[in-house]
Amino acid sequence: MKVQFIYPAFDRHAQSHPELREFVPCNEYIGPPSLGIASVAAATPAGIEVAFVDDRIHPVTERLPEADLYALSFFTPAATRALEIGDFLRARKKTVVMGGIFPTMMPDECEGHCDALVQGEGEPVWPELLADFAAGRLKKRYRAAAPADLETLPPPRVDLYLDAESAAFAPDDYPLQTSRGCPFACDCCVLPDVMGKKIRHFPESTVEKTLLAFAARGKLCSLTEDTSFMFVAGARRRFRALLRALAERYLKQGARLSYIGCSMPLLLNVEPEVLAEVRRAGIDRFYLVCGFDPITREAFGRGEAAAMAKAEECIRRCHEVGVEPYISLLAGNDSDDRGVFDRILSFCERTRIQTAEFVVATPYPGTPMWRKLQSENRILDRTWKRYNDANVVFRPAQMSPEELQEGYLRMWREFYRSRKHLAQADRGRRTIQF
Repeated sequence: MKVQFIYPAFDRHAQSHPELREFVPCNEYIGPPSLGIASVAAATPAGIEVAFVDDRIHPVTERLPEADLYALSFFTPAATRALEIGDFLRARKKTVVMGGIFPTMMPDECEGHCDALVQGEGEPVWPELLADFAAGRLKKRYRAAAPADLETLPPPRVDLYLDAESAAFAPDDYPLQTSRGCPFACDCCVLPDVMGKKIRHFPESTVEKTLLAFAARGKLCSLTEDTSFMFVAGARRRFRALLRALAERYLKQGARLSYIGCSMPLLLNVEPEVLAEVRRAGIDRFYLVCGFDPITREAFGRGEAAAMAKAEECIRRCHEVGVEPYISLLAGNDSDDRGVFDRILSFCERTRIQTAEFVVATPYPGTPMWRKLQSENRILDRTWKRYNDANVVFRPAQMSPEELQEGYLRMWREFYRSRKHLAQADRGRRTIQF
């Protein structure tokens, strides 16, 4: 049996708005696939052949690989293309399985485009699904009865991604996952529903094997889990152990983290010695996500002085320890009035931010934000490829959709107008989410 995994294409910011390339002179950034497919592929029983294709580079509707079973994993921005691929395959009598965040949250939307779908984590049910397919008794839906035991999972098959690289697709870094689950309740995130509210940690051996597998091919890794900084003893202890291992062992073996994701409240509360350990581990950039926490919502949305002072202190801490803040700035929350764009741009100037991205608030299906806007009849567009943080798909509370869309583009224009030389110098480095 051969399983063909497919990573469906989706639009990034510059594909939705080609004029952004005029504002931000950097290499077009495609970005690596998520670890979802690599993780499920690793759980495939021995004797079953697996293959991977990135539809962004090699569109499967132009050159279809031969296989017995086709498995697609995708999030909301890729859903439009994924459903199209599902229809394309089924019209040719192929068997299609879908999984990932979007099929988990919107199963009814996907069911007519596939033969089976997986909700939630895939590894616990993947062997069962394959056995059912081989026996001709494939069920419509699969969902694990309990969260995956991360202690028993093999490392993700990152070789599938690395072997698929070509001259047209060679990202500088790939995501590194050290845990699953999140106790937070951000209104625009579904991870607690998909992965659970309890943090589960991968064993150090799994993290090490993944990190070194990328390092052996000259790739950096990025750690986007801001829960690493949490004041939960186990999470903080493991995070610091990873930093020490980087400084003492992994750096010598060529492994390196290009950046760590974090939020302002967590970064403000982390101990100075942890920040020093971050720097010793060779990490020189934080990916600082704003717009989801009380500090940045009050600072940028409402212009509250106390919150703005905390936001500025956060940037000072980054500069003091020698870690550059690469900041992601969101507009469109219900607390945001028409002044949010000027407040964000002024903040960037005062704090000497050198690299930033700008995003539109997006009600991803299944999130608390989605449910709220649905109940208020404020969802304007259900074209899933537009749900990529670059398009206004709902009616904002304090401005028109057109004002929010233009404000988003204006932030990109005005920020990079005075920083063109910096963006030019940053070419080739995986930073701007473009």
